[in-house]
Amino acid sequence: MIRRIFSGLIVLIILATIAVVVWGPAYVERSLNPVTGPAEGWPVSPQAQALHDSLTIGDLHSDALLWDRDLRTRVDRGHTDIPRLAEGNVALQVFTTVTKSPRGQNYSHNETEAPDNITPLFIGQLRPVHSWFSLKERALAQAADLSRAAAESPEQLLIIRSPEDLQTLLETRRNGAKTVGAILGMEGAHPLEGKLDNLRVLYGAGFRLIGLTHFFDNEIGGSLHGKGGPNSGLTEFGREVVREAVARRMIIDLAHASQQTVRDVLAMPGTHPVLSHTGIYSHCPSPRNLSDELVKAIAAKGGLIGIGYWSDVVCGNTPADIAKAIQTAIRLVGDDHVALGSDFDGSVDAPFDASDLAVLTQALMDVGLNDDQISKVMGGNMIRYLAETL
Repeated sequence: MIRRIFSGLIVLIILATIAVVVWGPAYVERSLNPVTGPAEGWPVSPQAQALHDSLTIGDLHSDALLWDRDLRTRVDRGHTDIPRLAEGNVALQVFTTVTKSPRGQNYSHNETEAPDNITPLFIGQLRPVHSWFSLKERALAQAADLSRAAAESPEQLLIIRSPEDLQTLLETRRNGAKTVGAILGMEGAHPLEGKLDNLRVLYGAGFRLIGLTHFFDNEIGGSLHGKGGPNSGLTEFGREVVREAVARRMIIDLAHASQQTVRDVLAMPGTHPVLSHTGIYSHCPSPRNLSDELVKAIAAKGGLIGIGYWSDVVCGNTPADIAKAIQTAIRLVGDDHVALGSDFDGSVDAPFDASDLAVLTQALMDVGLNDDQISKVMGGNMIRYLAETL
């Protein structure tokens, strides 16, 4: 009898484990990345749709690689995949690799040594075992997934590593293809694991954008949400990393960087960083948004300000709220320095997914932006920046 009960418990444990592996990650993704807009969608006029279809669109930030699904397959959860990007007329998407996230993550104060949310996610997704406890290997595993998809489906996906790749993508799309260009980036530079040589390894794996920090202070410097506070800037190792990134013509991303880290990077020769996914503080006074002064300083060095879509940074959950944040950004830094930075699939809400991006073109028209301004914000500025920087 005891043996029978024990055998039954073993079977239940095995079934529960299978259920967690099969359905758990999708459940987590669906709950953390909701689409909050109306089920029937947002109305788009024929004029807005025609303008949208004529644009070359780019987005500075998506975390879709975190969720271990084939990006070439359309799914009914989250915000983005290659089919939905193509349907939304997106030409170029930055895909970042999330490798560590502190338990109890918040916008004010996170401990570097807090338990990590990504470890159980990687284990539950059955990612390669060598990536379970190495931040570098987690980044490389996500990069390998993207590279494999591009190699197997070049008509769908092209990884952009150079200006030549960018021109190839643009020419391909001018000829009618819906190929999506992908730029690989790091959500925080902790995958370097404190070693400059690892930057060269990651660069060799295709990484062309480096975010310095995420939600916690790391070996590179202070986070906007770290325990070191606003005056925690670049470390000496961080300065070495920035110099190496500049030498390699990598894009430096200051999203999640502390105020002092931002100032330190801007003071270094050759830097013209981006702020990939953010809001504007004077429009939405959220602790997630840098001060207007620092946003202006980033733009003054030739950088881009990518406006996010989620409610914490635009103080609302409609396309109109995003459009108002973009309008405020243009008034603050000029229309040559504003871009899209959705943060799709980054454990945030959004009022629409990538397939419905035309609703944002409509919203930008509604707040009074002209066609030239919309063209710049929706992708023109990003394309120009990449051509100058890569």
